[in-house]
Amino acid sequence: MADTNEQPRDETADETPVADGARGAGDFPRSRRIAAWQRAERTLWRAPMDRSIGEQLAALSADADTLTDLGQPVDIYGGGVVAELEQRIAEVLGKEAVAFFPTGTMAQQAALRSWAGRTGNPTVALHPLAHPERYERDALSVVSGLRTVHPTSEPRLPTADEIRDFEEPFGTLMLELPLRDAGYVLPSWEELEAVVAAARERDAVVHFDGARLWECATHFGRELPEIAALADSVYVSFYKTLGGISGAALAGSASLIEEARAWRHRYGGQLFQQFPAALSALSGLARELPRLPSYVAQARMVAGALAEGFAEAGAGWFRVHPEPPHTHEFQVWLPFAPEVLTQASVRLAEETGTALFRMWVPADAGPPGISCTEVTVTAAGLDWTAADVRTALGGFLERVAEQDQLARKR
Repeated sequence: MADTNEQPRDETADETPVADGARGAGDFPRSRRIAAWQRAERTLWRAPMDRSIGEQLAALSADADTLTDLGQPVDIYGGGVVAELEQRIAEVLGKEAVAFFPTGTMAQQAALRSWAGRTGNPTVALHPLAHPERYERDALSVVSGLRTVHPTSEPRLPTADEIRDFEEPFGTLMLELPLRDAGYVLPSWEELEAVVAAARERDAVVHFDGARLWECATHFGRELPEIAALADSVYVSFYKTLGGISGAALAGSASLIEEARAWRHRYGGQLFQQFPAALSALSGLARELPRLPSYVAQARMVAGALAEGFAEAGAGWFRVHPEPPHTHEFQVWLPFAPEVLTQASVRLAEETGTALFRMWVPADAGPPGISCTEVTVTAAGLDWTAADVRTALGGFLERVAEQDQLARKR
């Protein structure tokens, strides 16, 4: 789906931006929206990119001395705190080696390009809703000379039968876990094992687009090393889920990562210094990773309360998807124009000090007139009760009715 709650996808150079006046924004420029989110006394999620430069600097330095030796030299083309981060990720994921990348787009191109050379097959099987297909301007084909095929177009990960019976050969199967644009959806653990086994039967390697792999452990009931062990290579993001400034990591065998480092250099990713991004990633690992199970549990409560609130309010057609959420993020669909819903969301935050929803956009599926947003629950939302959710929803729906009437009069 397109951008909704202004998560990192909305505001980064390597992903599709939502600028002032973009669909869903209506008469509310980004500066007003951000001000509303910042000033809200209650919210389900404090977005790192809502911070000012000063706030970001303060957050970066707040616990830096507990994360690394601040007296050591800064990194130069790697090493130092960047190497410490790579080692930490190798331990967390249980992989032999890790390389830090400035972006996930670059990390995955390096991985998939390396696998193409090793398998002798440049075809990558992935979902049409996967990030490379939707938000990278055809980089896999234009930059890396790869070809993509789609075992399924259903809004879920492919099944083992779909992989096993797919009519075209492919060298690499790429699985986005969770599949964000389908609603942060995941298969069951048994289904994931079966899909990986089906790929192996076809002599294909398996790569996980694990930008948000951190979120998956609760749903699978497995620790991260066991999840990562299913794949030959894994990419993880530091600003998604963990709230870092930027950056990503690619994990795999020592020989694969050595080759990926060469491709990183060729793609222009050998940056002179990256210690701010590395420090913020270490901070996110320490702060956010242990909290994720509580976020998922709270998101399931919030989703249930929203569904109950919509039904009790007689709101008509709505969708909370998936229900219950697989991670601490999920979608909400409503039959109103996105500008009506975004304006109601901003007004609720401005007038009550409570931010429930953020940006809304036209839904990718369904009839015209359906809009969608994403809900994220983190530490800021842990003290919400079901009653709090229903109260906020009531205030939101009142403003939706008002904005809808205004829109119809225009």
